[in-house]
Amino acid sequence: MSTIYNSKMSRRESLKRIGTMGAVIMVGGIPVACDTAEPEVASLSSTPTQGHWPEIELEAITGPTYGTDPIISNPTVPWSLTLTDVQRDQLAVLSDIICPADERGPSATAVGVPDVIDEWVSAPYASQQRDRVHIINGLQWLDDEAQLRFNANFVSASSQQQIKIIEDIAYRSQYDVPEFEQGARFFSRLRRLVFGAYFSSPEGIEDIGYMGNVAIVGEYPGPTEEAMSHIRQVADSLGLPPITEYVVK
Repeated sequence: MSTIYNSKMSRRESLKRIGTMGAVIMVGGIPVACDTAEPEVASLSSTPTQGHWPEIELEAITGPTYGTDPIISNPTVPWSLTLTDVQRDQLAVLSDIICPADERGPSATAVGVPDVIDEWVSAPYASQQRDRVHIINGLQWLDDEAQLRFNANFVSASSQQQIKIIEDIAYRSQYDVPEFEQGARFFSRLRRLVFGAYFSSPEGIEDIGYMGNVAIVGEYPGPTEEAMSHIRQVADSLGLPPITEYVVK
C-alpha cells in the first residue's frame, strides 16, 4: 500500500509545535470540550466483536531531551521519530475524521497534525511515552477491528466502514462497554492530541481568535497567578526546572 500522507513540516517546526501543544491539551476550552460530547444514547453501529486490545509492549525511548529551549539553545533534533508510514497514514485518516476542513479553516492534515503527533509520541518524556503506548495500541486495534468486520485494514476500508468503527468508540459512555472501553479511551486521548496539534498551528490559533503579540499600553503587569500556575504545571509535566517566580525588569 502506498503512503497517503506526506510530511508538511520540518522537524524544527514540529518541535516548536509540541511546545505549544503541551499547553493546549492541558487546559479547558475548545480542545478539551470536544472530548466530553456524546449523544443522548450511544449507539452501536454494528454487531460488536469481542474485546481484543493488542497490549503491545514497547521498549522505552531514552536519550537526550531538548532542555528549556529546543529552538535556540539546541538547534539539533534530540530524538528520532518512531511512527511507521502505516501508522502515520492511520493518523492522517483519523485526524481528518476528527477535524475536517470547514468554513472556519483547513483540515487537520493540511496543517501537519500527524507530524506533530509523531513528534509528540516520539519524545522521551513520561507523559509522551504513555501516550505512545496508548496511541500505537489503538492504531493496531483499529486495524484488527477493520479486519474482523470488513476483511480490510483501517486505511483501506471505505469511509463508511471507518465511521462505523469510530462510532463505537467516539463517546465516553463506551467506557462502560467492555469490548469498546480501551478503544474509547484511546480515541478520547487521540482527539485531545489532534485538537492540541491543530490549535498550535497558525491556522488553529487564528480560528480560536488568539490575540497575542498585541502591544500593551503602560507598564507590563506580568502574567496572572492563574497563568503562572498553569506554566508551572506544564513545565513540571515536561521535566523542566521549577519556575518559582516571575520578575518584571
